[in-house]
This record gives sequence, structure tokens and C-alpha cells, in this order.
Amino acid sequence: MSFCVIVLVLCLSVAVAVTESAIGVNWGTVSFHRLKPSTVVDLLKDNKIRKVKLFDADPDALTALMGSGIEVMVGIPNEMLSPLSSSTAASDLWVRQNVSTYLLKAGADIRYIAVGNEPFLTSYSGQFQSYVVPALQNLQQSLAKSNLAGYVKLVVPCNADAYESSLPSQGAFRPELTQIMTQLVEFLNSNGSPFVVNIYPFLSLYGSSDFPQDYAFFEGTSHSVTDGPNVYNNAFDGNFDTLVAALNKIGYGQMPIVIGEVGWPTDGAISANLNAARTFNQGLINHVLSNKGTPLRPGAPPLDIYLFSLLDEGAKSVLPGNFERHWGIFSFDGQAKYPLNLGLGNRLLKNAKNVEYLPSRWCVANPSLDMSDVTNHVKLACGVADCTTLNYGGSCNGIGVKGNISYAFNSYYQLHMQNEKSCDFDGLGMVTFLNPSVGECRFLVGVTDTNSSGCEPGLGSYKKWLIIGLLILWFFIM
Repeated sequence: MSFCVIVLVLCLSVAVAVTESAIGVNWGTVSFHRLKPSTVVDLLKDNKIRKVKLFDADPDALTALMGSGIEVMVGIPNEMLSPLSSSTAASDLWVRQNVSTYLLKAGADIRYIAVGNEPFLTSYSGQFQSYVVPALQNLQQSLAKSNLAGYVKLVVPCNADAYESSLPSQGAFRPELTQIMTQLVEFLNSNGSPFVVNIYPFLSLYGSSDFPQDYAFFEGTSHSVTDGPNVYNNAFDGNFDTLVAALNKIGYGQMPIVIGEVGWPTDGAISANLNAARTFNQGLINHVLSNKGTPLRPGAPPLDIYLFSLLDEGAKSVLPGNFERHWGIFSFDGQAKYPLNLGLGNRLLKNAKNVEYLPSRWCVANPSLDMSDVTNHVKLACGVADCTTLNYGGSCNGIGVKGNISYAFNSYYQLHMQNEKSCDFDGLGMVTFLNPSVGECRFLVGVTDTNSSGCEPGLGSYKKWLIIGLLILWFFIM
């Protein structure tokens, strides 16, 4: 290692210790009711959020972000890792279309490319594992060809299940990942990139009845974890230091760490509610911005933290749980769910402005009719629209049978942009101009987005075509 490189490494190590953490957000778009990208960018700016992480490279989002001054992390879906790992032509094309195009004067300030999303997840059974490092190498070459390698950094968001331990100081990467993680971290280190990890204390609590609830938060616990001279009072610090120990075991104990996802849902499970989400997120922000760090990294908190997430995504898969659609600090229409200070003095979250709603009308069950034959209609409505708040632990779980029917009808009706026929249900539904919301159970009114057909979630059809294009290119090159 040359003297210059040694000096650079030392400077980076010092930077980890003194750099103040920044709070960013994840902007996901798997929703039936998408706000205009320009409205979302205005929401970010109004709340002085200076960092945003995308799960793709949606051209509408990137165009809206141009000139905003917001630092951007764009994403590459796992399905694209295979062609990108095998073809520099494919990586050149991806960089040209999704990075170079936007990195102009007054353009989108793309700082990171997330190569895959949790590609080492245990449930993937190694499906994407072998593609990660070759894809990184090809993309790095493509960035270098575009003279962007010094500005745009490649990262790989990893799930916390990539490492394991009973105590933080004994943290280690899963045995089958040790070799590839060593290669990955060597690559990140040589190119000045941080290690990105997603940490979810909520999932630990949700997945285990033995997990102590107060240990998931930051307000003190009667279930502290003692690890030699170190005492852990919250799950976040314990998880973070387990990663630090794992990195140390492969020789990179000073590697900068960014939290790619962390948060708490507000609905869809017993432990998912507004109060818990506010308590966790505010506690997390205060803890990180205090710069106390963790026992293994005192005074050196994560480089950045991206809250998960900015907005609710009502079209996400509920396979992990109904809470998956309720992670937003804002509801789908950009309205703050609870008071939250992002560390900007006394400022609390500001709502989105100029949101274009559909008319204030709802579809409900006709109170004068017999609902004994409604079961199939409810199944149809909830099979298409989002009814997760009706389930056990949800905010609408206690509104009664007719309330449940009305909620299902209305969700379907709003999804279909209030089309008159979508409130028929063989005559059992009726349109009302009186808001049927009850307490915390909100009957939504849709927004007039710019890219919805009224039936399809905004999943970014461009991404599907880009994947197809890369696969075709890959086929002809191989």
C-alpha cells in the first residue's frame, strides 16, 4: 500500500468519526395511488430532506429531482444483476441511460448506485449471490468510461441476516457468505464506498414472542444485553455492532456504514401503530444525531440513515405481513401521520401541498339492504385493492361488519378512480358524500396521479422494458 493510499485511508477513518449523520428517506412507488413526482420532490424540499433513496432509476422521479439539490441513490433490481454481471455493454447502457443522462448541470445529483436490493437474503437461496461482485466490477468500469467513478459510488444494500451472533462482539457473516462478503467489502473499500445495511428492530419484535418490546426502542429497557464491558440498551445498537464485529473479522473494522432502511410501520399488526412508529423513529433520529455512536464505535454513528419509508405503498406484497403497506412517515397522499422532528430545530413534518384528489365521495354498503350475499364481493374488492387495515391489529379492525364491507367497497371504488360501475356490487353499494371514516380508521379518497390507469399500481413499466432490453443485449453478446 502506497504512502498516499495510507494517508487517504487514515483520512477516511477520521471522517467516519467526525462526520455528522444525515437523515434521508426511501421513496418507494409500489402504490395504487401515486403522487406526482414533482409533488413528492416538493414534499422533500419543504421538509428539508436532502437525501433520497430510490429502488430503481425511474425517469419521472429523476426528472423531478433535477435541480433540487437533493442527493440521490438510484437502484438496480436484483433481476438485472445477471446481465450486468456478464456484459460490459449492458452495464455501459445502464449507466448511460440512468446516470449520465441526469448528471448534468442543474441535473439530478446521483451519488450512489444500489446494485441489487438485499441480494444475499436467506430466502433467495443464493439466487443472485454469484452476480453481485461481477456486476459491481462491470458497472465500475462503465462509470470510469463516463468519468463518473470518482463521484458516483456503488453500494450493495444488505439485509441484517447477512451476519449473525448471540452477542454483538462475536458478530460474523454467515459462513456461506464469508468469501463473497470479503470480496464485496474489498471492492467497496478500494472505491471509497460505504457498507449499506438494512436494520429492522420491528421485524425482530414481530417475528418472536420472546423478543422484549422495550429493547426495540430507545427509551431504556429492563432487558439490556451485557457483552463483556459493553451494555446494549436497544436492538439497533446491538445489530449495528454485530455488523461492525463481522467487518472487523474480515479485516475492515473501520468501514463506513450507511443504514439503507430503518423504520417502524403504523398499521397492519398489533405492534404497528402511530404511537409506536413515532416513538421509534423519533428515538432513532435523536439517538443517531446525538453522535454518541455505539459501544464498538463510540462517537461514530452511521454515515447516513435512510428512513423507511417516505410514503405508504398500498400495492406491496403482504407476504411478510400486512404491515408491509404501512411503513410511511407520510400516508400515500403526502400527509404526515404523526409529529416527527428530523433534527431540524423545532420543525415538525410538513404535509404535501397542492395534492390533486378525486372528488370527496365514497362508496359504502347500502344500509337499507341485506348483506348476507356480500362475501364474494368483499373478496373481489380486497383481492384487488388494499384492505390490510381491516385485519387483526389494523386501525379499521373494530368498525363492525357493515363498516368492513364499506371499507372494502370504497377501496375498490377509489382504486378504479371512482368509476360509477365500481360501486355497484350487484346493487349493494352506494355512493355517499359523507365521510364514513371512524376514529383512526380512514376511508381514503384517491389522488389523480399522472401514470395510473385506475387499475394498475405504479410499478414503473419502463423498468420491465429496460430489463427486457438488457436481457436481449446480453443474449446477442453471449
